[in-house]
Amino acid sequence: MYSPTTRLLSVLELLQSRGQISGAEIARRLEVDPRTVRRYIVMLQDMGIPVESRRGPGGSYQLQRGHRMPPLMFTEAEAIALTLGLLAIREFRFPVEVAAGQSALAKAERVMPEKLLNQARALEEAITFHLESRPSRIDNNFVATLSSAVQQKQQLQLSYLSHAGDKTERTFDPYGVVFYEGFWYTAGYCHLRRDLRTFRLDRIIALEPCQETFDRPERFDVLGHVLSALYSRPEAEQVEVLLKTTLENAEQIIPPELGTLEKSEEGVIFRRAALHLEWVSFFLLGLDFPVVVRQPKALREVLQQMATRAQQMIGDEADHSARGEAS
Repeated sequence: MYSPTTRLLSVLELLQSRGQISGAEIARRLEVDPRTVRRYIVMLQDMGIPVESRRGPGGSYQLQRGHRMPPLMFTEAEAIALTLGLLAIREFRFPVEVAAGQSALAKAERVMPEKLLNQARALEEAITFHLESRPSRIDNNFVATLSSAVQQKQQLQLSYLSHAGDKTERTFDPYGVVFYEGFWYTAGYCHLRRDLRTFRLDRIIALEPCQETFDRPERFDVLGHVLSALYSRPEAEQVEVLLKTTLENAEQIIPPELGTLEKSEEGVIFRRAALHLEWVSFFLLGLDFPVVVRQPKALREVLQQMATRAQQMIGDEADHSARGEAS
């Protein structure tokens, strides 16, 4: 059994290899009726592939003279996903060489039909990423090395620089890699401390694979472990906010990994630990229902500072408008 997609690609392959071929011949080769062939031709044309047709008893199809399709094909959705993905990788400073990302995008554009190429370039020209805090830079090889070690269950030897500036050498069994709020983390078993540990990748100085392998615990929640480790740090602030909405509405807007939601008489209580109160402030300001900060005091101070800065930005114009209305 052949799927419609397989047959569609087969039509394209016949057009490339035969130069000119009749609809009847395509139908015979693919074991479909002529009307189905015509539908496939229209689908290819809608994708921007220049298929020309000759009508009449000896009618046939051919690709536009001089046009050769490469073996790599994209739908419009795939082209958009690929372009956006490569742009996001660049802007979020993912551990990929800038030149490699640009080269990959250029290669993808080179094999796109004109319609998809125009769509991809429109995305590049129109979209601007605005990040409040730039993600940390790490060695481009670390994520690849860690990911390979996780998959192959291979121990690593790492040199690590702590927040206090202490350098240690550790043998480490990596269980996974997490990107969270601008930082890359890895979690697993540390043979130096003989316990589970979480490491920030921008503090790793060196990373080398070992010959030894390890057994990964079943159902180990890498993200849960990293979040728990971060939130239990002494510098983490315990956030408690009253959301004046229903629990159903809050659950639709706030994913579980951002914090816990608890129904109360006044609305919904949102709780989480946070290392970056500025990020929490921007998140709360983006909600479309009333919010009351209960704790910590530092979060209220951050919001007040943001409000003051905002008022300063519009202060003169607001005062002028107010005087105009009063007169």
